[in-house]
Amino acid sequence: MLETIKNQLKNFPLDRSQSGPQVFGDTAAVLLLLHGDPADPQVVLTQRAMHLNNHAGEVAFPGGMWDKTDENLLHTALRETHEEIGVAPHLVEPIAMLPVASPKRRSLLVTPFVGIAHSPLELKAEVSEIASIFDAPLSTFMDTDQYQYFEMKSPVGSLSFPYLTYKGYKIWGFTLKVLVDMLNATLDAGIDLKYPSDAYIEELRKRGQQ
Repeated sequence: MLETIKNQLKNFPLDRSQSGPQVFGDTAAVLLLLHGDPADPQVVLTQRAMHLNNHAGEVAFPGGMWDKTDENLLHTALRETHEEIGVAPHLVEPIAMLPVASPKRRSLLVTPFVGIAHSPLELKAEVSEIASIFDAPLSTFMDTDQYQYFEMKSPVGSLSFPYLTYKGYKIWGFTLKVLVDMLNATLDAGIDLKYPSDAYIEELRKRGQQ
């Protein structure tokens, strides 16, 4: 599986990491870090600390905001990964840069990178940001029977989002979409998840302003 993913990710070259300009506070990068059995590699995921202002308690990739001292967005992803889970940059082989996306905070542009760790990882959470760290095998995300949907309700309407539960962790949103898009692009996984349209989200936003 890992070799196929690596070959297909050549369609997402790293040299795009120099594209910019970056805007402090509106630009971030994350690392989709793979390791373990090449036949069924695992991805490193975190649960964000409950006291954080944004996305508290949610499952996420290691990563964070671009800093003016960062050489580029790949540097951002590697630096933040080191700070959050203790994986030094020299232990990571970066292999791809995935398309930029926006999570729930629409003004924030996040660039996901894919990297492979070849050494056994000794992970240590930065407790001010990370509540826990866990691995999830990619085969878990390939099993379409694992996916369910939940409703986010508000006074002006509701939104339905796909999610997957693994070892008690609810994986959804930006993190799940990036993983599934990567698997579809590299392994022809055929995972077809339904998300609210931008038009409907905008309609709810306007209703809430009335």
